[in-house]
Amino acid sequence: MAKYVAAIDQGTTSTRCMIFNHSGEPAAAHQMEHKQLYPKPGWVEHDPMEIWARTEDVVREAVRKVGASADDIAAVGVTNQRETTVVWDKTTGKPFHNAIVWQDTRTDRICNELAKNGGQDRFRAKVGLPLATYFSGPKIRWILDNVDGVKEAAAKGNALFGNIDTWVIWNLTGGPNGGKHVTDVSNASRTMLMNLETLDWDRDIADTMGVPLSMLPKIASSSEIYGHTKADGPFGGALRVSGDLGDQQAATVGQACFDPGEAKNTYGTGCFMILNTGTKLVPSKSGLLTTLCYKFGNQPAIYALEGSIAITGALVQWLRDNLKLIDSSPEVENLARTVEDNGGIYFVPAFSGLFAPYWRSDARGAIVGLTRYVNRGHFARAALEATAYQTREVLDAMNADSGVDLKALKVDGGMVYNDLLMQFQADVLGVPVIRPKVAETTALGAAYAAGLAVGFWEGTDDMRKNWGMDRRWEPTPGSNASTELYRLWKKAVTRTFDWVEHE
Repeated sequence: MAKYVAAIDQGTTSTRCMIFNHSGEPAAAHQMEHKQLYPKPGWVEHDPMEIWARTEDVVREAVRKVGASADDIAAVGVTNQRETTVVWDKTTGKPFHNAIVWQDTRTDRICNELAKNGGQDRFRAKVGLPLATYFSGPKIRWILDNVDGVKEAAAKGNALFGNIDTWVIWNLTGGPNGGKHVTDVSNASRTMLMNLETLDWDRDIADTMGVPLSMLPKIASSSEIYGHTKADGPFGGALRVSGDLGDQQAATVGQACFDPGEAKNTYGTGCFMILNTGTKLVPSKSGLLTTLCYKFGNQPAIYALEGSIAITGALVQWLRDNLKLIDSSPEVENLARTVEDNGGIYFVPAFSGLFAPYWRSDARGAIVGLTRYVNRGHFARAALEATAYQTREVLDAMNADSGVDLKALKVDGGMVYNDLLMQFQADVLGVPVIRPKVAETTALGAAYAAGLAVGFWEGTDDMRKNWGMDRRWEPTPGSNASTELYRLWKKAVTRTFDWVEHE
């Protein structure tokens, strides 16, 4: 009998494979980074072939570490950086262009052109999303318009689109030799092309955006058997590929947020808060996204409100790679602890514009409040505080839309091991912040979806039993983080508006 479920977690900066036992505990893991490509200001790309090569490498190494054969693994789940767009030739398996990453802003003009008739919310009633450079649909259009041969290949039915989940599953299940061209509802809901009610591609929007339906993958549930890995693939056998969730939805599942009103926040390259709204589709009036949370097999679809923040962990990487203030990301906490506060500076990291709740593509990053007093420690502290303030903005919007005040926030992702940040987060929010025992909930959620489809876990109660608290941070009595400091943050944010002047 199989003892494990495997998860491939393909993120913005790295790819990992994690193998979990029935208790939801990691039995083995391996992770590798891939290159970040910046061809022009505002452009962010990845090499899809490098991502697939890294995927094969991390799978082989994780399987080697756990000492498992293919027979020991019940199923494989996939989770992914969402919105990142790949278009490839189905006959050769080669991409026509690098993947255009979710942070990329090159589709600004396409979005502005589409907004001339109906404004930024032109499609929001159907898809739950504003017109923004963040989403996949305009990126497909850009590739069709700007990359030689793609329109012709699409006309012949040879050009396939996928977010990274689709690219990985297609390659896992055979690539040019019978690979399954499929996505799940959570990823499809990030393209701006899927109707939230019908859970199918919207022909009218696709036509308006200039995207042929023939390029788009089949939309499936988040938990069903899509196909099997090839015997000569990295798993070394024919395993069922049966889970697919966008990374933030996967983390919501991994945190066992199965009841309406439960929420989690993931601290990664960006920051993403998701509130489960159950089978109810809740339109946002406060700048949030209405999105699919998950759909397990034939069960009803579960919806969510989401607040997306573009730059959080990526700001720490920027301090490391661009400014050379630190040698490794974990050092930022020690540097921030050399000072008692932010020295009066606020760092608004609008490198890709501002996402929720503003949706301002004209914004750019700013550091305000600089004086001669400020030193490296203040920069580190202000960078961490930016994550906490942006999360508060999203939480306020969530409370306004849902009418439910959050009592505590479950957190996960790489930054939750930064104790200084987590305490400040509790102070800014005014509610407890709770870290689970397994903080890598994104991979765990993908494993849950895959295992559920094949009976490895029987249902959500089975998964909820696995959740356990590791640490809890309470708000500091008398802290002014949620009042005076937050007021100054809001003032700083306004200084980033209107920086990019559109023609």
